[in-house]
Amino acid sequence: MASDGQQTLLILGASGDLSARLLLPGLGSLLDRGETADLALVGSGVDDWDDERWRKQIADSFAAADAHGPAVDSVAASARYLKADVTTEEDMRRLLDACRGSVIIYFALPPAVTRKSCEALTDVDLSEGTRLVIEKPFGTDVASAESLNELVTGLVPEKRVFRVDHFLAVATVINIVGVRFANRMLEPVLNSQHVESVEITFDETLGLEGRAGYYDNAGAMVDMLQSHMLQVLSLVAMEPPSTLSATDIRDAKAQVLRATRVWDDDPGTYSRRARYTAGEVGGRKLPNYVDEEGVDPERNTETLAEVVLAVDTWRWAGVPFRIRSGKAIGSPRTEAVVSFKRPPHLPTGLTGDDEPNRLHISISLDQGSLALEVNINGPGKPLDLESATLEADFGEGELREYGEVLKMVLRDDPTLSVRGDMAIDSWRIIESVQDAWAGGTVPLEEYPAGSSGPSGWPEYGLPPSR
Repeated sequence: MASDGQQTLLILGASGDLSARLLLPGLGSLLDRGETADLALVGSGVDDWDDERWRKQIADSFAAADAHGPAVDSVAASARYLKADVTTEEDMRRLLDACRGSVIIYFALPPAVTRKSCEALTDVDLSEGTRLVIEKPFGTDVASAESLNELVTGLVPEKRVFRVDHFLAVATVINIVGVRFANRMLEPVLNSQHVESVEITFDETLGLEGRAGYYDNAGAMVDMLQSHMLQVLSLVAMEPPSTLSATDIRDAKAQVLRATRVWDDDPGTYSRRARYTAGEVGGRKLPNYVDEEGVDPERNTETLAEVVLAVDTWRWAGVPFRIRSGKAIGSPRTEAVVSFKRPPHLPTGLTGDDEPNRLHISISLDQGSLALEVNINGPGKPLDLESATLEADFGEGELREYGEVLKMVLRDDPTLSVRGDMAIDSWRIIESVQDAWAGGTVPLEEYPAGSSGPSGWPEYGLPPSR
């Protein structure tokens, strides 16, 4: 369904990497599929660009998305660029005057600049239907998230604040909903009576990749766990929603986050952190993290983080949820894994390995898969058990993750947006971990780039006590 009425997408920070590499290709894929109608594109940044330079960037990004056709060409040809200081009321008024129809303000800016830009809008009468799109991290702690919520919801209603977690728009993450609620053989056993543990992991081969300016201040905890991993956890653990409407989905996820805390309220035991040293990943040599350009070794920034959480609901009480994400990992895993309890009794005579049944749901940014590990009778020895894996591939999503994000924003549908209370609870969940790390309670371990992480970190279940 195409969007109705005139709309303007105003990108603040238009000359930056986020716009060129993710936003514009995502928009191009939407235009190519006819998912938008009557859209104007206005860009603004501190760089001294003109319309011609901006249109060239748009054309290059659209070409990278293999986006073609009359709608693509029309938006690119009519796009405007205005140099502006988006932290001033005067310039924000000038930018809004250049827009037509309902306005979507996309803050492709660092968090501190985003806040100042929102403050510059406090005395501006925004037109009805204006939407604000804000990238993570939303705040830096509970107090700042609460303050930012108050600021932005003073500008527009909560339903028109889109806190972007593009990870939620990845097709394989969305598939979690289908796997859970469209399979009666699975949903009744996804509870504490049958499940031993749940692991949600996003380990990647990439290193810092020139992102020291952001990453060295964030680390794996803020970059991945506080946002992406907790959002995936809420999908894995939520109760069946009545509909797939934004209200029902976000209510169900928010209920999970409200019930989530560090296991045993003991972040010193149930959190771990580490950073990579020099090594080789996929044929690429990576330097020691502290030797990367732009890194301050005194920050003790972690590149691998892990926290064990409890979800105190009727369904999940007593089941540990372990969330983990790391960089420069030689054996990457991007999946949610449900480990089931072993059978209470095996008939006498059955021998071999009775491995736990495990359900693997891919959360890869590319095409993912579903796998179920089961125990079967081995060939030739019918009383010997062997583990077998049943697998199926997910189809690729029709749009890139930022294409899905923009589609929802253009349709004024906040289903994939993080609601304000969820943003606050995500900071609340990790707050005690951050305090423990800052106080030196949890040591900063090391692992060679290309390894699977520090030795002794278990793959499933609770870690041994230190």
